[in-house]
Amino acid sequence: MAETLRPDLCIVGAGSAGLSVAAAAAAFGVPVVLIERGEMGGDCLNVGCVPSKALIAAARRAHDIRQAGAFGLGTLDPQVNYARVREHVHSVIGAIAPNDSAARFTALGVRVVRASARFVARDTLEAGNVIVKPRRFVLATGSRPAVPAIAGLDSVPFLTNETAFDLTRRPEHLVIVGGGTIGLELAQAHRRLGAPVTVIEAGRALGREDPELAAHVLAALRRDGVAIRENATVSEVAGEDGDIRLVVENRGTRTELKASHLLVATGRRPATDGLELEAAGIAHDERGIAVDQHLRTSNRRVYAIGDCAGPDGGGRQFTHVANYHAGLVIRSALFRLRPRVDMRAMPRVTFTDPELAVVGMTEEEARADGGRITVLRWPVAENDRAQAERRTEGEIKVILGRGGRILGCGIAAPGAGELITPWTLAMTRNLRIRDLAGHTVPYPTLSEISRRVAMSYYTPSAAKPMVRRLIGFLRRFG
Repeated sequence: MAETLRPDLCIVGAGSAGLSVAAAAAAFGVPVVLIERGEMGGDCLNVGCVPSKALIAAARRAHDIRQAGAFGLGTLDPQVNYARVREHVHSVIGAIAPNDSAARFTALGVRVVRASARFVARDTLEAGNVIVKPRRFVLATGSRPAVPAIAGLDSVPFLTNETAFDLTRRPEHLVIVGGGTIGLELAQAHRRLGAPVTVIEAGRALGREDPELAAHVLAALRRDGVAIRENATVSEVAGEDGDIRLVVENRGTRTELKASHLLVATGRRPATDGLELEAAGIAHDERGIAVDQHLRTSNRRVYAIGDCAGPDGGGRQFTHVANYHAGLVIRSALFRLRPRVDMRAMPRVTFTDPELAVVGMTEEEARADGGRITVLRWPVAENDRAQAERRTEGEIKVILGRGGRILGCGIAAPGAGELITPWTLAMTRNLRIRDLAGHTVPYPTLSEISRRVAMSYYTPSAAKPMVRRLIGFLRRFG
């Protein structure tokens, strides 16, 4: 006989978004049921952010060894053991996993149900031998790799971000379909670990990013030896494990490309299969579950957050967006507040080397929005710490509106994901460029590029005749 539960909240999905809601609600003493059919921690822990950054870290060490000659040290060719690299990646996952485990959340007072969930009515959900009738539902089911319609792909072994971290041998030639963030991060990592890598992108690689900033990243990947074919599509795939043949089309020309391994990195789609959302009256499509600006679905009992939420949830599939959504839902479901989704100051980072971090508008978006803008730039090569570490690729680019209002910032630089933080805070708090110019940063640090670009806003003022006359007048007083 099925057990019936009547908690305050029922959360479906134990990834970043669902776990954040569950932990916060439990901390306030709210009865919570958490349902997960797969691994606790979701994609971010098991097949996404954590393993990819662990792989990138290993690849960076190999790259540093090769570059040691620039510092007067002996140059070596690192001996890369893919099996040991895999062990490193999975040991990092294992170190973090207890924080997301069923045991920890059970200890917090959350009822954890390990089963697939499906709606049987607008107010009822079934999971295994449990029936749940809560006051509110939170759907946090995440996303999974989107597989393109390529002839023959269904009969050829290929990798996605969910399987790419299990390689135990170096690929003889890794071909990656997709030149977005995931594709390029993995391309550079595998190239630095010694594998020949080719990236095929239907449009422009890093196409959603500012072309000036993206150019720094693409140049670095090409220097590493990654072959990047832009404006090219894969029309056919055939072969078997270790011997895959791809037909690549570029401006009417067809060429054949051979690969030992094929990685598909063409985006992600919301994971809503099996939920039977129709039974609960929840509107959805291929873009995700339809939500309003408060993350409520067409069923007012149900919220959708994280990757499974549709475009009105922000349309960005990042862990920090999922955590942001979780905070909004806690305020709404527990405290009856009405916070709205606001993505204007939501950062994003591509963790290549150099990294590419962006918050707010790009120059193209700001010009399309209308109004007068000012564009500030400062090269990383003008930073003393960057010179000392011989990592001078990149620049910072800031978009300002009237009165020095910060509309956006993009940084292509080592550690750009860290360097973007003060700009995110500035936009969140409606600070102006003078606030960034006036703060002090330690020397020598990469953070100086933010202050220098902010100070450059005032450089034209120094040449104004009126300003010079004022200074001359004040000098007369000693």
